[in-house]
Amino acid sequence: MVTVQLHSIPESALTSSVSTFSCTGSTHRRSKRTSLKHIRSLRFPKQLQIKYGFIMTLVGKWAREIEQAVVIIAQGGIVAFPTETYYGLAVNPFSHQALERLFSLKQRPTAKPILTLISHLGQLSELTASIPDLFKPLLAEFWPGPLTLIFKAKPGLPNLLTAGTSTVGSRISSHPLAQELVKSAGMPITATSANISGQLPAISAAEVRRCFGPKLDWLIDGGITRGGAGSTIIGHDQDGLRLIREGAIAFARIRAIGPLNPGGPDI
Repeated sequence: MVTVQLHSIPESALTSSVSTFSCTGSTHRRSKRTSLKHIRSLRFPKQLQIKYGFIMTLVGKWAREIEQAVVIIAQGGIVAFPTETYYGLAVNPFSHQALERLFSLKQRPTAKPILTLISHLGQLSELTASIPDLFKPLLAEFWPGPLTLIFKAKPGLPNLLTAGTSTVGSRISSHPLAQELVKSAGMPITATSANISGQLPAISAAEVRRCFGPKLDWLIDGGITRGGAGSTIIGHDQDGLRLIREGAIAFARIRAIGPLNPGGPDI
């Protein structure tokens, strides 16, 4: 892996449209401009490496922040971190106490399950006993990326994680900092969006701070995230793949992979 300086990124790659953000009732203007300070320290997806002709690695600053984040998660704390869509909130998904804190922080109804991130397919064994055959082409096509798949939950997972559904959602993120955080944690982590339940998810560290202030234990500032749609959520039943929530990956792309059964619970 080669580290290079960014001298030729077009302005259009760093700036997108302005939108609004509301976390606790107040509204703020959003400027989706990512600073070169943050860009220089990120590894970009393959498409962007090809498009702009550069390859980047994580620098020491991020390694130290991630190391501290891992300690905090292990101690039952809550960490905010960037993903390829929004900022997420990470806790130990196997800790009932950590999940209680997470639900309290987000003011999230306990009837709604929490989605997770893994760093590699092997970690799925901590969440589920098997991978449905229907999912395997999706894994090959869309992971890492914003596709959450719903698996039968392994017995013993906290009820707060599954919301009593006997299922658990997971994906591998394509964001380099999210990948590094899960890898360093050595276990799955939660990845629910960083927002008060029902409000817009945060796309910047500043928005995360406005939402949670000192109630948050740690924040990895990875600049401005893409925003837009969240991850697409797909389940399965005896009739085929089950479309639960359309997000960053259009259902049309999923339809090209396997048989579908439209409709599903609100996750």
